[in-house]
Amino acid sequence: MKIHQIRNATLIITYNDTKFLIDPWLMPQESMPGFDSAIHPEVRQPRCELPLSVEEIINVDAVILTHWHPDHIDEIALGALRKTVPFFVQNEIDGGIIKQHGFTDVRIIDESGTEFNAVKLIKTETQHGERAVIKPICDSIGMPYDAMGVIFTANGEKTLYLAGDTIWCPEVQKALEMYHPAVVIINACGAQMATGDRLIMDINDVRAISACAPNSLIIASHMDTVSHLTVTRADIRALNLKNIVIPEDGETITP
Repeated sequence: MKIHQIRNATLIITYNDTKFLIDPWLMPQESMPGFDSAIHPEVRQPRCELPLSVEEIINVDAVILTHWHPDHIDEIALGALRKTVPFFVQNEIDGGIIKQHGFTDVRIIDESGTEFNAVKLIKTETQHGERAVIKPICDSIGMPYDAMGVIFTANGEKTLYLAGDTIWCPEVQKALEMYHPAVVIINACGAQMATGDRLIMDINDVRAISACAPNSLIIASHMDTVSHLTVTRADIRALNLKNIVIPEDGETITP
């Protein structure tokens, strides 16, 4: 497998010779204001430019959208991707939105597994921030709460766990214990609400997943891009955790 860090949660994962584009957020730097309900609403985002052209990024076999949030997909991606590309989503709600944008091959990843090009994709549960706290906030502003993680398996490949937008929680621990992934991708910039509640993994969560999966290679993604971050690549490097890798935008990891 190859894991190409593009920007934020946008990745190109080449797995069993199939290229999956993850969470394509492709707008130019500072095209979008910060989120009103999060810290630093005055900071425009994305904070940095893409390391590749949009044309290069969308040259893939399939797309996986972990959830419909504006820092995971945008109008640039929806307009640039070919409408026949296989598009994998977490549920009927997200699938319906993608279909409304003209995509004709929309598939839901199931918890029992969905096959594509001899790759098995398995949906895993998340907590996009502590559920009891963050879901009511999302409901109040009309933003969906749910996100998914994805397990990748195939003959001859190491098991990969894309944890998605989640904090360290029992759902993540369950996935680690059930699938024993050799490689784990975490979203780890500690994005935070104005209330101080985290939405994805922060420093303490990174320490926890590193300790729980000492034999896994853990790749920190979703870094240094959104307005409401509280953790940087430098912060994670300073932890000196031997099983953590923090790729720069444009860098490819071959586990």
